[in-house]
Amino acid sequence: MTERRSYNDLKSQAVNFWPLDLAEKEKDASIIPRLLETQDKFISLLHVADSQPHAWKEILPETSQLPANLFLKHLMILSDIGGEKLQRFKTELPSIFGRHTMPFTWKGKPHEYVFKTLGSKSPWSNKHLAVDGPGLADAVPLNDTMEDVITLLIHGAASTNDELPQVIADKCIIGALLGDKPNLDKFVRQRYIWVSKITGGATANTMGHLAQDYVKQELQAMLPRWDFSKKTITGVSQTGGRTNMPFDMVAEAPNGKRCAIEVSFQFTTNSTIERKAGQAQSRQKLLRRKGHCIAYVIDGAGNFERRSAISTICRYSDCSVTFRQSEIRKLVMFLEQMAGSECTNRSSEGT
Repeated sequence: MTERRSYNDLKSQAVNFWPLDLAEKEKDASIIPRLLETQDKFISLLHVADSQPHAWKEILPETSQLPANLFLKHLMILSDIGGEKLQRFKTELPSIFGRHTMPFTWKGKPHEYVFKTLGSKSPWSNKHLAVDGPGLADAVPLNDTMEDVITLLIHGAASTNDELPQVIADKCIIGALLGDKPNLDKFVRQRYIWVSKITGGATANTMGHLAQDYVKQELQAMLPRWDFSKKTITGVSQTGGRTNMPFDMVAEAPNGKRCAIEVSFQFTTNSTIERKAGQAQSRQKLLRRKGHCIAYVIDGAGNFERRSAISTICRYSDCSVTFRQSEIRKLVMFLEQMAGSECTNRSSEGT
């Protein structure tokens, strides 16, 4: 249905760097390394901010390389409270804290904090707090919204209000550790070890999912009646039917015809493309036996450093394209043609 692509042909159509939409999302996945780099400054600030419950506010402006929005992001990571929960608190707390005042205890003494934005229209969203990827690209100074959220995350668990949401009581505990460097240091580092295990190994996976989502959205927009929600094809299995073979996504036409799609976009050289190349021949053979096709969407400078792997994928692919818009349209044309015909067992010889 389509001419087999060569390595040189595919590389000539590569964009090599993230499309703009993906570049913005990629920033979100790159936050953790910066948090780890400023971890010591964050711990030091909380250690010396022990003269009064709001001492952090006086010290923060004097701390280099730790702007208010980055300080807030540290607290959100440690408390495991993100923008969605904060938005919910923004709605719930006005009916819990009379006069928008939070009573709390600190070092055995009663204190109060009057929220400045709890009754306002100012949202407590990641974007408004400048703690999403694009926001953290800039150093944003402390404002009233940030101060409200920071105070809640630090002292929320110490509130004496009986109606306090349980999640705040369980997670907003940093205030109890202010000035207690050994326990503060232990808590922060253990928390970041956990975060790093999730995000460190998952960064490549996160990028992979972003790439898959991008391709899926583009295809769905061009083929609105098609289904791209599945990742398996019933009956396509290498385990004797016990489990179906997984793909990055499956394109299903309105008439039920299916095409497996594999996606890879790598800036730096990565073993993922080698794995996909190693599976390419057997996957195509198995899919064609069932009357299905397989397509690959490949891009990124790192991938094109693996000439042999890309050539193998092109050889055992029914359609190979890059992330360029004109290339995605080629994939759409292939899928439309596929829906009206059938992938056959024609030979897949080298090019």
